[in-house]
Amino acid sequence: MSKLRVLVLVREGHVPPESLEGVTEAEMSPWKAEFDVCETLRRLGHQVLPLGVYDDLAPIRKALRDFEPNLTFMLLEEFHGVVTYDFAIISYLELMQQPYTGCNPRGLLLSKDKALSKKVLSYHRIPTPRFAVFPKGRIVHRPKKLSFPLFVKSVVEDASFGISQASIVRDDEALQERVRFIHEKTGDDAIAEQYIEGRELYVGVLGNTRLRTFPAWE
Repeated sequence: MSKLRVLVLVREGHVPPESLEGVTEAEMSPWKAEFDVCETLRRLGHQVLPLGVYDDLAPIRKALRDFEPNLTFMLLEEFHGVVTYDFAIISYLELMQQPYTGCNPRGLLLSKDKALSKKVLSYHRIPTPRFAVFPKGRIVHRPKKLSFPLFVKSVVEDASFGISQASIVRDDEALQERVRFIHEKTGDDAIAEQYIEGRELYVGVLGNTRLRTFPAWE
């Protein structure tokens, strides 16, 4: 394998150290995933530059110019504190003709919006639970086709943000209360899906035109 220069984009404040010497479990918790990625790349012999980003593209532009990476490893999940803005980073990398990991901007836009993703799945006849979106500032009115129990969450957030046992609601009063909580907690619209009890499995897919599917894990 040829050795590469890899730029690793992470959230500001999550740039990991090169060594864990003297670092406690609590201290490493916020950037443990970032450290694991950088450390694995270094063990494989690659030259790694982790870069923290919040709301400015200038550091990325400087790193592309000075470090001249062969690849950008995308670990950013937001820009300017907004989770739906991460596609803008990828769009910038594409404008700079910089290879990167992960979805393209279109894929990120589709996948971040749970309601839009479910509509795409339904179009392709892939079963998905019934749902309704409750926009901020609107009266919560449950469609008759949407029966309890329901699972309520942000329409765009991930990593279980805003999710707890109270996310499962079994009557209209609890639905209104949880939708209100999501609006206030996340600042996003809320989505309520019919709750289906079961296991949650993750399946990784790698590639563009030729896809490689990895084993499911829980």
